Formats: sequence, structure tokens, C-alpha cells
Amino acid sequence: MIKSTSLFLKKNKQFNNLIIYGVGQGFNLITPLLVVPYIVSICGVANYGKISIAMAIFFFLMVFIDYGSDIVGVKEIAVNRENPNQLEKIFITTFSTKFILLLVTLFFSSLLFYFVPFFNSERTLFFLGLPILVGQFINPTWYLQGIENFKWITILTIVSKLIYLFGIFFFIHQKADYIFINLFWGIGTIIANMIPFIYLIKKNSFSFRNTIKEEVILLLKSNFSLFSSQIFVSLQMYAPIMLIGFFGNNLLAGNYKIVEQIIVIFKTYIYLFFNFVYPRVCYLLESNIQKGLRFWKTYNGLNFIFILLSMIVLFLFSFQIVTYFSKTEVIQISSLLQLAVLIPILLAISIPFKQLVLGFNHQKFYIRITMIMVVINLLAMMIIIPYFKLIGVFSTLIITELITICIYYYNVKEKFKLNKTV
Repeated sequence: MIKSTSLFLKKNKQFNNLIIYGVGQGFNLITPLLVVPYIVSICGVANYGKISIAMAIFFFLMVFIDYGSDIVGVKEIAVNRENPNQLEKIFITTFSTKFILLLVTLFFSSLLFYFVPFFNSERTLFFLGLPILVGQFINPTWYLQGIENFKWITILTIVSKLIYLFGIFFFIHQKADYIFINLFWGIGTIIANMIPFIYLIKKNSFSFRNTIKEEVILLLKSNFSLFSSQIFVSLQMYAPIMLIGFFGNNLLAGNYKIVEQIIVIFKTYIYLFFNFVYPRVCYLLESNIQKGLRFWKTYNGLNFIFILLSMIVLFLFSFQIVTYFSKTEVIQISSLLQLAVLIPILLAISIPFKQLVLGFNHQKFYIRITMIMVVINLLAMMIIIPYFKLIGVFSTLIITELITICIYYYNVKEKFKLNKTV
């Protein structure tokens, strides 16, 4: 029995990768369960709202540094994984471009934090969070995803979160310490991402001296449309708490973040699962559409069942779960959580369809739909927040996701019919 199991694990590389990746992402998902109750108890819900608004802004700014490499770069590495020359070209061109974008982003965000009153009132908090952008610049996860090296992804995930946990529990002891929390996140990402970044350069003998200026310019031009769509995706993810902070207050933002932090564990997992499956889906669709769709159905189907069961548990035990994170306004927050559990369920459907839309090279369609839906979503929130507060925010997110699923399905349904996989 033991020998047969060992033989299965050796032969089934995809299963091995899933186990390795799952360990790292499991650690990634546990981290908020450890730190959020501690942060809220020490710093208070209002300051937790401030921290969350700042973090949302940094996550939004990451899009400018990634510039579509998390999608285009992954696919290019996956398709050219057997071509060392192409791998070096993609690696050095992408990171050279990201370095330029990092400098530009740091410059303009610093001006924003210093001169705009909304940010200037908490400028220390925002400036101490800038290392998060540096850590994202050296983040080689997109490359590791392309070559399906999930071992290193797991290592950098665990190391970064351990450093973050160490910083929180050893240095955050009073209410005013909230300004340092995002700094520890940045330090963790810099140290953890530097390890595989240097490893990849030395192992593959990559040299930035081979960077071609024309290739950097070409990447900036070719990725611009996808980058534009990713801005809208990022806005959809992080703008709600910014709008709540702007149109509401820090306490309301803190309550929203508590609910969001609970479901974001599963949202993050869904996006990470996308990162795990996406390279293989692209690779298989290039060679055998029917095999690629079969792989897509199997993995995403099992993942949907897991998410559905998890959300049922969250719905049934919402009060007890919220009590773990906060001791105030528990009934109100638990009611919001029961509504919000629909979001991960819908994401577990829409994200797999997104894989197919991108895998079939329907980037223009994806970009157009993404921009339209995000604009509609944000406009609806700005109208609804003053009247329906957080219920309006979650309801808008749910309706938007439902519409997105229908649009994605309409785009790829012919592929299912042609290959008789449904």
C-alpha cells in the first residue's frame, strides 16, 4: 500500500505540485486568522480600518508594477519553458520593465501621500507601506508559475508570512503601533522574494546586461491593454474599502474589512488556485483543446465543491466566527457575513471561466468586459453606500459577479459544444 502510494506520487507530478502548493497557500490562509484578532484587540476597529485602506491602495498600486506579467508573463513562460534563450529574454525584459515602473510608481505615490489631504493625515502609515511595492517588484512568482515550480512559491509564501507574524506579535503592543503593520508586510515580501529571485538568476545564468531597450518598449506597448484591464480588476477588488473610507468612516471600513477578511481567505485561495491551474490549462489548450477542457472541468469542479461546502459552514456558524475576530457589533457583522458568503461561491464559477477566456486568447473581449463591469460596479457603489451602507456594497458585488459569469459563459460556450466535453 505504501509503495503503491509512493509510486503514484512520483508519477503524478500535477498531484505533487498541488500538495506542495496547498501547503504554502494553507499557511497563507491561516495567517489572517492569527493576526487580525490580535490587531483589532490592540489597535481597535477604526485603526484596523485605516490599515486596511492603506493596504488596499498598495495592492492597487501593485498592478502598475506587475503590468500584466501575472497573466501574459505566466503564459509566455509556460509556452516557452523548453527554450532557455526565450526564458532569459522574457525574464530580464519583464524585470527591467518592472524596475522602471517601480521607480515611477514610488515617485507619484509619494507625491500623492504627501500633498493629498486624505492621505497626508496618515502619511506615516502610507510611507511605511512603500516597501510592499519594492517586494512586489522582485516577486518572481509569475515566472515560477510558468515553469510550475510550486516548491519555491511555497517557500517564499511561508517565509514572508513568518516574518510578518514575527513583526506583528513582537513589535505591535499599543494602539499607536498600527502605523508599522504594513511595514512588516513589506519587509517580509522583500526578504522572501529575494531568495528565489537570486536563485533563478544564478541557476539559469540570466544577465540583465542582455536587456534590449526595444524589447522593454515593446512589452510596455503590447501589455498596455491588458494592464489597463487589470487596473479595473484591482479597482473592483480594493476600491470598495476605499469608497467606504471616503464616503463613510474608518469604523465602517473596519467592520467591512472584518467581513471581507473572513471571505478573503477563500477569495485569495480561489485566485491562487487560478494561478496553479492557469499555466497547465494554457499549455494543454495549445496542444489539445479537448484534453485541456477535461483537465479544466476536473480541477475546477472539485474546487467549486470545496468552496460551496466551506461557505455553508461559514453561513451556519457566522456568529461564532465573527466573535473570534471582534467583540463589538457582532450581530450586525455576522448578518453581513451571511450575505457575503455568496461572493466566493460565484467567484469559484467566474474565475474558471476567466481561465478559458484568456486561455482561448480572447484577451480583447476580457479587457472590454472587465472595464465595463468594474465601472458599473463602482458607480453603483457610490450611489448605494450613502443609503444602504455595507449591505449595498456586498449586494453590488454579488450582482456584478452574476452578470460576469453569464457573459463569460456566453463567450466560451461554443468551445464546449465543438469538443463535446459537456
